[in-house]
Amino acid sequence: MAMVEEMKRHYAQIRKILIWILILNWAVALAKIIYGLISRCSSMTADGFHSLSDGASNILGLIGIGFASQPKDQDHPYGHRKYETLFAMGIGVIMILLSFNLIKEGLGRFVKPITPSVDLISFVVMVVTIFINIWVMVYESRMGKRLQSDILVSDAMHTRADILTSLSVIFALLAIRFGIIIFDPIITLAIALFIGYSAWEIFRDSSRVLCDYAAFIDEKRISDIVLGIKGVKTCHKIRTRGRLDEVYLDLHVQVDPKMAIADAHKISYAIEDAIKKKIPNITDIVVHIEPQEK
Repeated sequence: MAMVEEMKRHYAQIRKILIWILILNWAVALAKIIYGLISRCSSMTADGFHSLSDGASNILGLIGIGFASQPKDQDHPYGHRKYETLFAMGIGVIMILLSFNLIKEGLGRFVKPITPSVDLISFVVMVVTIFINIWVMVYESRMGKRLQSDILVSDAMHTRADILTSLSVIFALLAIRFGIIIFDPIITLAIALFIGYSAWEIFRDSSRVLCDYAAFIDEKRISDIVLGIKGVKTCHKIRTRGRLDEVYLDLHVQVDPKMAIADAHKISYAIEDAIKKKIPNITDIVVHIEPQEK
């Protein structure tokens, strides 16, 4: 019961963060889209829709957290936490679709160029929204790492892309101010490519968890813990998988071939307790007991 309550508190904290960031993302998006449309600046409008996709990813994250926070049941004996990783990939899908739409928009501006209207308000809107996004990215990234949340980390990467694209828009506005209109669609295409790259990073990291990529736990550290248990002769075949906050481990240990089964069983429990005590993010351990080879 204590573990279930802890998990509820964990996901409630993530949910609260996502809701506040959703509100900020929509405020930023509306400011850029409205003024981008008024000024006919495609790069600002594109950046606004990128910010709008941040809000869409927040909603997707909230749905994912709803699934991931469900306790273990008969059909899901290992829990539902990988739903968070799955929905993090959904954020990547949103970013890919956005990237294709922006590429289409940017190429269209080469065929039918439009002269945007740039004034002081354009720069004020971009600078203010950049500062908001920097705060959001730093806070969300820090909390994502602290809570080991794939959703928050992926969303922070999405916001990082928003900051860099917003900086690109400011350069485009400066270029337009000096009469270099061609910079507007060029920056739009650059934004699209950067969003696509950020989506690839999310797919790469999320697919590692879903496809049982090694969890990068220090094997030597695990081996040292196991070899410190009385009765263990050797330790080998150490394998890890899963999310960084929920690592599954299996390993083989060799003991005296004359050891009683009951004693060998006690050693396996001692190994499990020692590892979980020293590396808390390892939540499930399978110990294979073998007789020591002569």
